[in-house]
Amino acid sequence: MTHPQRRLPSLPRGRAAAFTAFTLAAAVVVSACGNTAGTVGPTIDLRPSALASAPAASATTSTAPTAPTAPPPATGIPTLAPPSATASALPTATATPGSTFTPPSAASATPAGTTGISTLAWTPCGDPFECATLTVPLDYADPGGRQIDIALVRLPAADPANRLGSLVVNPGGPGGSGIEFLQGSGESLFSQDLRNRFDIVSFDPRGVGESTPVECLNGPDLDRLNALDPTPDTPVERDALVAGAQEFTQACIQNSSDLLPHMSTADAARDMDRLRAALGEEKLTYLGFSYGTFLGTVYAGLFPTRVRALVLDGAIDPAQTFEQRNQVQAQGFERALTAFLDDCKARTSCQFYNNGRPAEAYDALMRDIDAKPLPTLAVADDRLVGPGEAFTGVLYALYSRQSWPVLSQALALAQRGDGSLLLVLADAYNERQPDGTFKNVAAANNAVNCLDYVVPTDVAAFDAMVPDLEKAAPRFGQAIAYSGLTCAFWPVRAAADPGVIAAQGAPPILVVGTTGDPATPYEWAVNLARELASGVLLTREGEGHTAYGDSACIQDHVDRYLISLQVPPANTTCGS
Repeated sequence: MTHPQRRLPSLPRGRAAAFTAFTLAAAVVVSACGNTAGTVGPTIDLRPSALASAPAASATTSTAPTAPTAPPPATGIPTLAPPSATASALPTATATPGSTFTPPSAASATPAGTTGISTLAWTPCGDPFECATLTVPLDYADPGGRQIDIALVRLPAADPANRLGSLVVNPGGPGGSGIEFLQGSGESLFSQDLRNRFDIVSFDPRGVGESTPVECLNGPDLDRLNALDPTPDTPVERDALVAGAQEFTQACIQNSSDLLPHMSTADAARDMDRLRAALGEEKLTYLGFSYGTFLGTVYAGLFPTRVRALVLDGAIDPAQTFEQRNQVQAQGFERALTAFLDDCKARTSCQFYNNGRPAEAYDALMRDIDAKPLPTLAVADDRLVGPGEAFTGVLYALYSRQSWPVLSQALALAQRGDGSLLLVLADAYNERQPDGTFKNVAAANNAVNCLDYVVPTDVAAFDAMVPDLEKAAPRFGQAIAYSGLTCAFWPVRAAADPGVIAAQGAPPILVVGTTGDPATPYEWAVNLARELASGVLLTREGEGHTAYGDSACIQDHVDRYLISLQVPPANTTCGS
C-alpha cells in the first residue's frame, strides 16, 4: 500500500474488478445530490455494505466481492523503540528455513502423496460452494510440530461426468482472500467451460482471513495510521511515517510473533503442494492473478515436476530488486494516471474535464487536499479526506479502466469541497468494514513481503530513493519510495531476493501480461516469460490490472491451455 502499514500491492483480482458496481452506484447517488462547495446536501450512506445490492450502472460492469477504507489525521504518534528491543525471541537477520525461496532439497522433493496430508471434509457453505480446512505445519523444518489451518472453498464441477480435476486459483495480494474471491466471483469470472471441467478451488493463504491469521492493528489505530501523509513535505510528516511503521510492526510482534517467521511465499507454496495432494491430484493445475503469479512461480521453482498447467496473469518478475520494483511500479501507476487524464482531456463529458486541463486541475486539487483535508458531506462519516485517503482512492481507481468514470466523479466532487467518493474508494482499497474494523490484509501483506524480499533497514535508504522515483514518476514516486517502510523494522527478514526462477523441468507455463497494467507492469510479464525455462508469453493490449475476464481472446487461450494443455503461439497478442 502507499502508507507504511502495507506495501504497494498487486491488488487481488476479485477486488480490482469488484468495486466498480458499488462505486458507480455511489457516484450516481453523489451526482444526484448536486452538492457544491459549502453546501451540505442530504446525508447518504455510501459504505460498501449499503451499496452491495445497488444495480450496476453499466452493462459491462463486472461484479465480485466488495471491499472497504481509511482515517482521521494523525496527531502525536509516539516514537517507539526498534522492534528488536522488545522482541528478542524473533530472529532479526534472516528468515527461518523455508522462509526464503531455495530449490527443493531431496527430502522436500519427495512426492507429497500420503504422508502427513490431512483429509479434507467438504461441507456446504452457501450453495453451490463447499468449504473445508487443511492443516499444515507452521514450520516446514519441523513438520511434526505445531499445525495451522488453511481455509478452503470449492465450486464443484458443473459437469461431473467430464470433470478433469481441480483448478486451484489465487486472486493476489499478498493478503487477498481466496475464499471471498471465489464465492464472490467464481460463477461470473470463470468461463462455463472451466466450470464444467474443473472443481475450482481457492483458499485463504496462511496468515490470511479465515486461515490462521496474522493480527496487528485494527479499528481506530489503523484508521490513524492509514491517514498519514504518504508524501511528507516536512520532517514532522516524515517522522510520523517512520513512527507509524514502527508502531504497526510492534503490534504485529505483540499479536503474531509465532507466525511472522513462517509467512513467506515459499511457505505458502509448500502449503499449496499439500493442498494438491489432499485434493488427490498428481499434478497441480493453477491460475494465479497478480501476486498469485509469484506464488505460482515459486511453486514451479520448488516443484517443477508437479506442475500440470500454470497460468500467471498480471505477472511479477522475481528477479527485480526492491528498488527496481518500486521504480517500475511507480512508472506503471504514473502511466495509468496520465492515460486517465488524457482520456478526460479528450472528452467534454468527463466530469473532471476542467476546460480541457484536467492534469493541471488534478495537481492543484492534490495540493489543496494536502494543505486542508476535505470533509465528507455526502456520507455518514465524520472522517476527513487528507492526502493519505485521496492518494489511496486514486490509486484504487486506476486498477481498472471501468473505474475511470468513478474517478472523474470522485475528483469533481472533491473539487467542489466534498471528499466522500474518494473516501469510499480508499475504504474499499484498505478493506475497512462498516463497523470501522479492517480485514487483516495489511497485516498479511507486510508479513509476506517483508520475508520475500531484501529491504533496506536504514530509513535513510528510503529517503535516498525519493529523488530518483520522483523524477521517474512525479505524482507517485515519493509515496512508493516510502511504501515498504514497515519492512525496515520487521523482526524477520529475507536472506536474499528470490532472483531468477527458471523452474527447469516444468511443462509450458503461460504468462499473461497487459500493456497498460499499473500494478504489475507489462515488462514484468515479458521478463518472467523469458526467465522461466518453459515460459510462454500471452499479451493483452489495453488498460487495467490483469487480463482474464476482460478479453474474450485471452479467455479462449487460457481456457484451451488449462483444459487441453494447448499453449498459444509464442508472443500472441489479444485486444481488450
